[in-house]
This record gives sequence, C-alpha cells and structure tokens, in this order.
Amino acid sequence: MASRGLRLVTSGLLRNVGTQRAALPLTSFVRKESTESTALETRPTVRKFDPEMRRNLTDFGQYVAECMPKFVQKVQITAGDELEILIAPSGVVPVLSFLKNHHNAQFGSLADVAGVDMPTRKYRFEIVYNLLSFRFNSRIRVKTYTDELTPIESVNDIFKAANWNEREIWDMYGVYFTNHPDLRRILTDYGFEGHPLRKDFPLTGYVESRYDDELRRVVQEPVELAQEYRKFDLAAPWEQFPAFREQLPAAEEVDINADKK
Repeated sequence: MASRGLRLVTSGLLRNVGTQRAALPLTSFVRKESTESTALETRPTVRKFDPEMRRNLTDFGQYVAECMPKFVQKVQITAGDELEILIAPSGVVPVLSFLKNHHNAQFGSLADVAGVDMPTRKYRFEIVYNLLSFRFNSRIRVKTYTDELTPIESVNDIFKAANWNEREIWDMYGVYFTNHPDLRRILTDYGFEGHPLRKDFPLTGYVESRYDDELRRVVQEPVELAQEYRKFDLAAPWEQFPAFREQLPAAEEVDINADKK
C-alpha cells in the first residue's frame, strides 16, 4: 500500500508539474552582447581596456624608470594593458631585486622566464621575465638582450623558480647565465650538440636516435632523409590552365577563334 500511494503521489506531482510547465508562456531567449542597452549587439566582441588601469600602469612604469634610471632604457604598454620594462643586461639583478622587495611593487612571484631569437639583430636574444604581484594583483614583464657570447647574470638567488627556467633557456638558445648553481641541459639528451630553438637550427636536426638490436641500446646517427622514388600525378580535372598544370589527355580543347575565321 505504501508503494502504491508513493506511485500515486509521484504521478500526481509529475502531472502537476507538467500542467504548470504547459501553462508557462513561450519566450525566445536572445543573447545580448552588450549590457549597456537591451538592443542586440551585432559587432564583434572586443575586450575593452580600463583607462584607470592604463593610467596606473603608466604611472608605475614612470616610477620604476625614475628609481632605476641607470638600467631602465624604455617603458611601454603592449596589448592595451600589459606593462613592459626594457632594461640593460647589467641591470637584471638590481631591477628584479627592486621589483620584488620594494614596498610599492612586491612582485614576489616569477611566473616564467622566456627566450626570443631574432638573428637579424645585433643582440639576437631577448630574455623575458614575467613577474606577478599577489599584493597588488598585477603583472609586469621585464625584457633584456644579449648575444651568443655575452652571459646574463642569474637571478636564482632572488627567485628560486628561475633555476629550471634558466637551464631551459641555456639548453634551447645557448644563453649562458653566470652564478647559476647547476647550469646543465634540461630538455635534450646527453651529448646533444646545438640549441634547437635558434632560428638557424635545422628543423630535422643533425642526429637521429634509434634502437640497435645488435648493440641492444639506443644509438645516435646522422640524419638520413631517404625515401623511395614516387611519381605524383598532380593533374586535376578542374585545372585546365596549361601554364600551371599538365593538360589531361581526355580533355579536348575547343577552338574559341573558329567564329572569327
């Protein structure tokens, strides 16, 4: 009896819910791209920049340049609201120490250290430090430059997170960091020659690895890109221009000058 009563109650509830749902008016929901008005926004959504934030970033960049005039060479805002400080190579340690320990900065987290290779420049490498301030919820990007022979001073004593990042830049780009406690390759294999992320490094590399059944170990050999000779028929039925593709044998050319004769 209890189960029967439960079924009746359940069916009644479902019936009531179905009745109420059917009584609701049908409305069409239209996505509004703008919150300022009720009109439908047809333009593409573009991220708007906060002018107050841009003003604060500009003031802080000028403040850093005034505090470290010996090292700061340029201050710029990129992508609308991203602050970049361009410094001399000799100012890596002083500027990063200032940004970490100064009361008005407190960029205590080193999010990442990246490298950029531009061979056409005199100083082909850029070293980029991305910093985060939890106190002010703000980010800053510090850039410096160097070449193949000039080392950059390590910031491992300031940010311990820079240890592996600097090892990666040394491995991929060949930028040497002085005073680093353990500057070894971190991504490539033992005995690897070259730096893979340099623009002049070939995409195929210089050596290839394979397992040798006789030696029962992995061996490295010079790259050999050998393949069987294959003939490709690139003639397409929709391309009938002789200057670009070979004419199909089954196609018959129509003389368009017949009427003029």
